[in-house]
Amino acid sequence: MPIINPRTLCLALVGTAAFASPAVAAPLLNHQAPLVLNEASSAWILTSTALVLLMTLPGLALFYGGMVRRKNVISTIAQSTAALAIVTVLWFAVGYSLSFGTGPEATNGFVGGFQAVLLNGVGTGTAHSLAPGLPEFLWIAYQLTFAIITPALIAGAFAERMKFSATILFFVLWHLIVYAPICHQVWGGGWMGSLGVLDFAGGAVVHVNAGIAGLVCALVLGPRQGFGRDNMAPHNLAFTAIGTGLLLVGWLGFNGGSAWAADGIAAVAAFNTLLAAAAAAIGWTAIEWFDHKRPTLLGMLSGIVAGLVGITPAAGFVDPKGAFLIGILSGPACYAGAVWLKRALKYDDSLDAFGVHGVGGIVGALLTGVFASAAINPVGEGANILNQAIGLVAVIAWSGIGTWIILMICKFTTGLRVSREDEIEGLDYTQHGESIHP
Repeated sequence: MPIINPRTLCLALVGTAAFASPAVAAPLLNHQAPLVLNEASSAWILTSTALVLLMTLPGLALFYGGMVRRKNVISTIAQSTAALAIVTVLWFAVGYSLSFGTGPEATNGFVGGFQAVLLNGVGTGTAHSLAPGLPEFLWIAYQLTFAIITPALIAGAFAERMKFSATILFFVLWHLIVYAPICHQVWGGGWMGSLGVLDFAGGAVVHVNAGIAGLVCALVLGPRQGFGRDNMAPHNLAFTAIGTGLLLVGWLGFNGGSAWAADGIAAVAAFNTLLAAAAAAIGWTAIEWFDHKRPTLLGMLSGIVAGLVGITPAAGFVDPKGAFLIGILSGPACYAGAVWLKRALKYDDSLDAFGVHGVGGIVGALLTGVFASAAINPVGEGANILNQAIGLVAVIAWSGIGTWIILMICKFTTGLRVSREDEIEGLDYTQHGESIHP
């Protein structure tokens, strides 16, 4: 019996077109370059993508879930889960194109275009011009993980009182109106990147952006029922400690991966990440110990996150001495934002999205202009506080105004807050029909 070649059989069944190599490659989109594969760097960014994804689920979900009251644990974790699902689909549909695509000349300084909608034009042989050694699909996946965690961070400000339907609509609109344009302006070829604003891994794009949005949410929604009167202590600090550990590990991909290569800059960024987190934990704890006469686990965990936030814009631009100083300053600064400022102004930022991410991101971004070293990264040549401050003002304005507009849309469509009775009973049951304990 003659042996049938599988290729011959398939050609007979479906025709030769499916197996023929194209005679002419499709033209590249404006943001693309031909792929010149760097296998080592691609392996590292694949790993980093997994690490950053770990930061949202389960990292941030557990970090936030442990800090709310028991009746709101599931609803808080559901917000992180919703961010992952919603942003992933939006990123595929249009978010990537708006963030890293190239738009018309008149608008490209502020937002990308629609060339890569539904990832049209993206193939296994294309790369983004910013990272020609990485397959574009890998670049898309890695940048997606940043887009996922940013709105999830905002949820810490409105935890325990926002309707889930409003949360979904908010995440959709916020990704399109706020995140994608700011990402493009800083990283995707927009005006801030051209000005020389430095943001190695998301101090402005992720943390200041989310922190300002969180502050606006807290002010618009108003305080939780019983705020300042009832006991609102975290229900499970073990959850928060586990979440912090996952965030710390994931942040090595967040910052180390932002070198886009397996090289010396990635190595110093990873080390700086660990050092700044440790220094900030010491700084936060020292101030808390003096202020409250005893150190707390929650304080040490919050300090670690404060250091991670502070070093994010600077990780691949500064040497370890600079990273240590950024960390040791970020801890007390974020303590002041999360404790003293909130107490003085009496707003209810439930889980300190602004106090830690907003304040820490601002401190880190400004100090990047001070400590950036061309000896570590040539891109840091000419770094200065003025450019960093201009970038921060722009991000704060765009995020603040955009977030307020989105909240007004939610208010007059889905409504923003659950009822007083539902809030008192807890969002786990009233929004999701579930409970963490039977």
